[in-house]
Amino acid sequence: MPRTGSVVLAAGAALLVRRAVRRRIAASPLWPLPALETPVSGQGARRVPSMRLTVAERTAPAEGVALLRLESPAGGPLPEWRPGAHLDLVLPSGLVRQYSLCGDPAERGAYTVATRLIEDGRGGSREVHAALREGAELLVRGPRNRFPLADAPSYAFVAGGIGITPVLPMVRAVAAAGGEWRLLYGGRSRATMPFLDEIEKLGADGDRVTVVAEDESGRPDPAAFLAGTDEGAAVYCCGPEPLMDAVGAALPEGRTLHLERFTPGASTAQLGTFEVELRRTGRTLTVPAGRSVLATVRDELPDLPYSCEQGFCGTCQQRVLEGEVDHQDELLTDAERTDSMLICVSRCQGPKLVLDL
Repeated sequence: MPRTGSVVLAAGAALLVRRAVRRRIAASPLWPLPALETPVSGQGARRVPSMRLTVAERTAPAEGVALLRLESPAGGPLPEWRPGAHLDLVLPSGLVRQYSLCGDPAERGAYTVATRLIEDGRGGSREVHAALREGAELLVRGPRNRFPLADAPSYAFVAGGIGITPVLPMVRAVAAAGGEWRLLYGGRSRATMPFLDEIEKLGADGDRVTVVAEDESGRPDPAAFLAGTDEGAAVYCCGPEPLMDAVGAALPEGRTLHLERFTPGASTAQLGTFEVELRRTGRTLTVPAGRSVLATVRDELPDLPYSCEQGFCGTCQQRVLEGEVDHQDELLTDAERTDSMLICVSRCQGPKLVLDL
C-alpha cells in the first residue's frame, strides 16, 4: 500500500512539473504567436509585408554554408518572429527563395538566415553565395511561420544538414523554458554541420543530443531515435526528403509529426490533360500532362509574375472561380485553398478550371 501511494504521488508530482514547464514555455517571449493570415488581392497576387534590408555581416558556420545577418539600413527594430518562421529573399536576379530564421527572436535589430551552396540546384543558393556580400541590399518579405512550435509535453527534433536552421530556435526555446526535448542531428561530416558547437553545448547536461556524421557512423536511424520518445511527444523534422520520409515511416503511435519542406512533394493526382479558362481574358487553354498551369498560362499572358516554380513563394497565386484543384503547394492555408491556387505546381482534379485572369 505505501508503495502504491508513492507511485501515485510521484506520478502526480511529475504531472505538475510538466504543467509548470508548459506554462513557462507558453509565457516565454520565444513562444510562437498565431500565424498571420496573408491577404490576397483581387487578381490573386499574394500580399506579404516587405522591407529592404542590408547584409550587415556574412560568416561561414560550416563548410559550404553562408550565414547572413540582415539589418535595416535605417536601424531600428524589425518585425517580431517566433521559432519556425522563415523569410522570402528576393535576390538581385529576381529569384525568390525561402530561408528559415535561425537567430534569436529576442534580438529585434537583425534577422539571421543560413544557406548551403547547392551546385546542381536551381540557382538560388549559388546567387546567395556569389552576390550577397556585406553591404548588399535586398528586398525581404515576411517573416511568415508555417512551421510553428506547438504546445506539447515533450519534443523530439530531427534535423539533417542545413535543416537545422528552423529547428535550432525551437531547441533554444524549449531548453530555456526547462522543457523535455531530444535532438537527432545528422550530416555528411562534422565540418559541414552548422551550429554543431552550440547544439552540443545545449545538450551537454545529458544524452539529449545525438550527432551522426555520415563519414564516421553512416546515416542516422530515425526509428531507433523515435522509439525512445514519450507518447504525446511532438516530433519536428527538417532536412533532405529521404530523412523526412524515414521519420514519417518510423513515427510511433501517439506522436505528432511536424515537417518543414522546401521542395515540393510528389503529386498523388493523375497528371492528365485538362482545360483552363481565363475568365477576364476570354481564352480557354489546354494544359497537357507534364506541363504546369503556369507555363501554359504564360503562353497567353507572358507578363504574369512568378518566381520559385515550386509552390513556396506565392508569387503565382491566382483566384479560382470554378473547378476542383489538386493543391500541391507548401504555402496556402486551408482557408486560402477554398478559392485560390498556386498555378506553378497545383493542377485540376477534373476536366476544367476557371481562373480570374
